[in-house]
Amino acid sequence: MLTIAPDIEVLARFGRALADPIRCRLMLALRESPAHPSDLADALGISRTRLSNHLACLRDCGLVVAVPVGRRTRYELADERLGRALDDLRNAVVAVEADKTCPNAETEGCC
Repeated sequence: MLTIAPDIEVLARFGRALADPIRCRLMLALRESPAHPSDLADALGISRTRLSNHLACLRDCGLVVAVPVGRRTRYELADERLGRALDDLRNAVVAVEADKTCPNAETEGCC
C-alpha cells in the first residue's frame, strides 16, 4: 500500500494529467513522436490556446518537456518510460474490462 507522500503525489500528478480526454490524446500523440504545438493542435482539432493550457498542465505535472528547436518549441514526453506506462495502463484496464472480475460490475455499474 502506498503511504509515502512522494509516491502518492507522483500518482496523483499522473492521474490529474489523464483525467482530461484532451490531455490523454496529447500524451498518446507524444508517445508516438515529439511534435510542435501547431501540429498537435491541428491533429487534435483544437485551438492553439486550448492546447497551450493543456500542455502547461502536462509540463507542470512533469510529464512533458518543451525542447527549443530554433525559434520554435517541440514537445515530447519527459521520459520514454511514460510511453510504456501508458501502454501498460491501457492494457491493464482493457484486461480488467474483459475479465469483469469485480463482482458488483453488473449490478452497480461501477467498473
